[in-house]
Amino acid sequence: MTTTARLALPPEQPLEMPRQPLHAKGQASRSKFRLWEDGKILLARLLLIVATYQLSAYGIHEMHEVMTGELTPVQWVFLVLFSINFIWISFAACQAVLGFLLLVKQDVFGVRNIHERLPGIRTAVLAPVYNEDPARVMAGLKAMSAELAGQAPGCFTFFILSDTTNPSAWLREEHAFQKLIDEASPDCPIHYRHRRKNSERKAGNISDWVMRWGGGYEAMLVLDADSIMNGATMIEMARRLEADPALGLLQTLPNIVLGTTLYARLQQFANRLYGPVFANGLTAWHGNGSNFWGHNAIIRTAAFASAAHLPVLSGQPPFGGHVISHDFIEAALLRRAGWSVRFDTDLEASYEESPPSMSDVLVRDRRWCQGNLQHSRFLFARGLAMTSRLHILSGIMAYASALFWFMLLVVGMVLAIQASFTPTNYFPERSLFPTWPVFDSERAITLFVLSMEIVLVPKFLAWCSGIFSFRRCFGYGGPILLTLSVLVETLLSALFAPVMMLAQSQMVREILTGSDSGWKPQRRNDGSISLGAAIKMHRWHMTLGLAAAGITWYYNHGLFYWLLPVTSGLMLSAFLSWISGKVWLGKFLRFFGILSTPEERHQPAVVAAVVANEAAMHEDIGKSPLGALLTDENFRNWHNAQITKPLDANSLSSFEPELKLAQYKAERSDSPEKLESWLAPAEYMALLHSPVLIDTTARLTLA
Repeated sequence: MTTTARLALPPEQPLEMPRQPLHAKGQASRSKFRLWEDGKILLARLLLIVATYQLSAYGIHEMHEVMTGELTPVQWVFLVLFSINFIWISFAACQAVLGFLLLVKQDVFGVRNIHERLPGIRTAVLAPVYNEDPARVMAGLKAMSAELAGQAPGCFTFFILSDTTNPSAWLREEHAFQKLIDEASPDCPIHYRHRRKNSERKAGNISDWVMRWGGGYEAMLVLDADSIMNGATMIEMARRLEADPALGLLQTLPNIVLGTTLYARLQQFANRLYGPVFANGLTAWHGNGSNFWGHNAIIRTAAFASAAHLPVLSGQPPFGGHVISHDFIEAALLRRAGWSVRFDTDLEASYEESPPSMSDVLVRDRRWCQGNLQHSRFLFARGLAMTSRLHILSGIMAYASALFWFMLLVVGMVLAIQASFTPTNYFPERSLFPTWPVFDSERAITLFVLSMEIVLVPKFLAWCSGIFSFRRCFGYGGPILLTLSVLVETLLSALFAPVMMLAQSQMVREILTGSDSGWKPQRRNDGSISLGAAIKMHRWHMTLGLAAAGITWYYNHGLFYWLLPVTSGLMLSAFLSWISGKVWLGKFLRFFGILSTPEERHQPAVVAAVVANEAAMHEDIGKSPLGALLTDENFRNWHNAQITKPLDANSLSSFEPELKLAQYKAERSDSPEKLESWLAPAEYMALLHSPVLIDTTARLTLA
């Protein structure tokens, strides 16, 4: 007897979401003018501009004086590249100083009060997933929904928005989420939807939800698959959005947690100690024109629907087509429509996880790099606020700066080697007086020291913020462990930096020559790779490092020692990549308290609940997900009940060759395992989207 499965979705409440053009007239800000608050933001911007200008002008002038006399074309190239890089690091350092001053203010005067009342708006918590481990996603959602059910009953609803393209992974996540949905409290229900066509990736996933169910929720709180937030923070975010009618988006600062490998713990420590300094610096001058990082943020649904449906860019990828990195542009479009975008750094119980190894970071960076470079199409779009343009430019520079640093090193090597081949000519023209070749080595050393100080000043200020605050200091294990951790992080980051520079330079080159990154799922836990795989991945990095070291040693021993911090990282790149994903190294450092964070020493309740939930979950679907679907009637009925037509259902062809091929193979297989091995991915997906064929195949299997 067939049982009726409960639909895992509420009735649709559509909301119109018109697609936005690239160019449009900017709207007046909806925020009321506040003399004190707006005055502080204006002052912070003025100080940042003046300080960056003064520091950059001094550094560029000094470099010009180092190369006195009439500059050659190669020297001019070197000066231009140096200027770009020096302005970039000067801006970051000045911003860090602003952030440090705000942290000191918070330590002295405290942060804003957290209210106790429940929000009066309905908030949907959106959890987009894409070929993820369902156990980890389920563990996080279970912990967060349990807190919200107890603290704010009836105010929040979770939606798992699956864009999973792997058929077996889809069945596994359904099998896991069915139990989660059935056990969820009615005070904080959980729903699940799988898209047949994952067009526009995560941005399309979110907009599909807005156009189907957005009309029933005043706010949507967007998560990533690895996001963790405690109930109090999510409730406070909803309160703040409700209290400010002009607020379109509120972004929190996610802290990295649960890092186990060497590289993950390195990023976790840097994020936790240095992150607040940079974040508060951003907040100081952003004001109501802040940015969106794609997750751990709450958005006014109506504002997003009316203003933030991304345009489709003319041309082909990587610069045309759908927008890859959606978050920066969605924030810019909200600002263009007059909505405020705010970054509140005092909401601390907001967490995420880090990629486990350097190789995983490079996979993610390849996608981010393409998305950020694609944003160049928006840099001069009509109607955008100046802060939005600066966010877009900073995103581009996050990767383009790697290429500029690499070019600077190459040109510097050329100049140094060229000097060793060029004979000194004291009388280039007829004259009674010689022309002395001048290279101010003392000034060059002073400028190098200044550059290193500027690069390291954010780390130093973050260390100061930890030392000066008793609570913060002992969150890292006390002054000795904090200092030792900063030194270890600085040393390891210096070794990893040249590899990242070269890899990101290669990414920029590939994108500029028309290569598309695609969209690969991200590994979350295991970051280990074999030493052989690491050598294969980094063989060109090692070759370049060895070549640069050999050339500089042969022609200029002084230059060899100056470049050793760069060449050593490149020569060791395979070894560094291999050890970056090792859990035992992470455990070794943790045993001695090195690179520890406050959340690691005293694990927050919601993070502990996620860990416990994941440990308690057991995958019982077996080796054949299709076999479980065909033989488990309840699971099959539940799966069939969740099949929905895409919004653009009219685009689907009435004849689907993949479905016909799947039917042909199903009629000739004698077991689910054999059928599963026969089906191509597209045929497997077509089968899973056809309840009729699923039921027919199940009867044949059970016959």
